[in-house]
Amino acid sequence: MGREPGPGAPPPLLIACALGIEQLALRSGDRAGAPGPVTVLRTGMGPDKARRAVSRALGAPGWQDAAVIASGFCAGLAPGMHPGDLIVADETRGPDGTISCTGTELLVKALVRAVPGRAVHTGPLTGSDHVVRGPERAALRATGAIAVDMESAATLGTARGGPGPDARPVAAVRVVVDAPEHELVRIGTVRGGISAFRVLRAVLPAFFEWHRSLLLPRR
Repeated sequence: MGREPGPGAPPPLLIACALGIEQLALRSGDRAGAPGPVTVLRTGMGPDKARRAVSRALGAPGWQDAAVIASGFCAGLAPGMHPGDLIVADETRGPDGTISCTGTELLVKALVRAVPGRAVHTGPLTGSDHVVRGPERAALRATGAIAVDMESAATLGTARGGPGPDARPVAAVRVVVDAPEHELVRIGTVRGGISAFRVLRAVLPAFFEWHRSLLLPRR
């Protein structure tokens, strides 16, 4: 975890990802403009590890009111998606329930500014406990989901404490590293994986803009 927020500090931002390469990308991004304390938490791979790590992080002193973003790589489900495309969830779906995300439209606009030229897709992000391939990808697409990963639904479900409404702001932003026409075997050894890594490095300013918007007085 990062440093404990001091008295009177803005609520912190917890960015949760699963893999070391995702954490490296997010930690090496531009941190200028963060409105409060920020931690990039590596949870480990899979929904169970995500639940445990996020629960532990949000139980630390000063982090109980943190906003939470689930980030990292994902598999795109829609034809025409490419590695490096961005996914902004309007909701996550999984065993933890359907979790509505906060400030989706603002995040989309901020990402368009932060990563110009990259496609940004908005829609449901579904969870899985394994890597999705072949026919299973088409079956998930038929449910209306636009992308799948293993941790986002568990992360946001844990942050919210379940599918019901909650005051804690949550979001999920993923970078497509694997798509129907661009399946990858190993991240980082293929051009698409490198492209996705570079995009993930560039998203922090958009995350901070989203976080700042949460601190503004509501009219």
